[in-house]
Amino acid sequence: MDLETQLRALRDQIDAIDSDWLRLINKRIELAKKVGEIKQAHNDNSVADEVDEDDVIIYKPEREAQVIRRLIEENQGDISDHQINILSREIMSICRGAEARMRVAVLGPEGTFTEMAALQQFGSSVDIVQNARIDQVFGAVETAEANYGVVPVENSTEGIVSATADLLVSTSLYIAGEIYLPIHQALLGVNTDYSEIEKIYSHAQSLSQCRLWLLEHLPGVEVEAVSSNAEAARRASENEYYAAIAGENAAMQYGLNVMASHIEDHKNNTTRFLVLSREEVAPSGRDKTSLLMTCRNEPGSLFKLLQPMHDHGISMLKIESRPSKIKRWEYLFFVDIEGHRQDVKIARALVEVEVAAGYFRVLGAYPCAE
Repeated sequence: MDLETQLRALRDQIDAIDSDWLRLINKRIELAKKVGEIKQAHNDNSVADEVDEDDVIIYKPEREAQVIRRLIEENQGDISDHQINILSREIMSICRGAEARMRVAVLGPEGTFTEMAALQQFGSSVDIVQNARIDQVFGAVETAEANYGVVPVENSTEGIVSATADLLVSTSLYIAGEIYLPIHQALLGVNTDYSEIEKIYSHAQSLSQCRLWLLEHLPGVEVEAVSSNAEAARRASENEYYAAIAGENAAMQYGLNVMASHIEDHKNNTTRFLVLSREEVAPSGRDKTSLLMTCRNEPGSLFKLLQPMHDHGISMLKIESRPSKIKRWEYLFFVDIEGHRQDVKIARALVEVEVAAGYFRVLGAYPCAE
């Protein structure tokens, strides 16, 4: 058998597989539409003043997490877990879009890492609602301008994002998910050579993440912190002697050249984002619960606050302290624990924690990021 005949036979098989996946995805979309029709029928049969049209929930984080985990466990081929995650979320996004179009609020303008994180979590079949500030993302979800919001909460090298932490204290929203996004910074500008750059714009966190690179390559160049890296790219596009530190996707968005890539000081640089929701999330089988609490003003109060975790065998994943801004020298503790608040042993432990705490609130229970 000659080469052309062999290739044609293999390509015919590939074409047949392509037809199969197209048929199956269309079938999945049909089923998603039927799910939506059932939900809408249930909504229509409910008392009008008890159930609002926007209360028909089409995004189920726990269900999507279970589907992706099952596919990863079943995988015996060459496709990676990461690729399964990406493909699965995009297919589920298409199916959700056939049921109803969702609005997701992010920190804008277009081209931010927050937008990238949102698209990674929700897929491309959503409407992105751009906001200039993190508090506006919270507000968009609270007022139902958006179904969900995505905000940065901490970076692996720079720590907690203060604006998000402060807003979590006062919001009525729940944490419905988390996203980990590797952050690779680039120096962008109108020109291709950064030797004549006079000013650099970026978000404060990104400037901190590239501090050593800037000292080595552009010492003495003026830097200015702005609301987002996308805003930095927009400003850099207006002057050939300006530059921005941002993701490379912002270069395409604003017509800039990449003058230097991967300029972050730590190559494992990662940012964790939170998904904000008006609804709580059911258990998925591998979850995380986030808590907010304060200590009582008495000896051993922090020990008493954390003792129930030990007694009930609960793994504490993180503890972060922040000034309460209500009383001098009073601190709030943000705590992440392994498991869902509805798990029996966690529910029992949280009852004891609440008794020991001066203030206590569950910020959310949600699937752990894959």
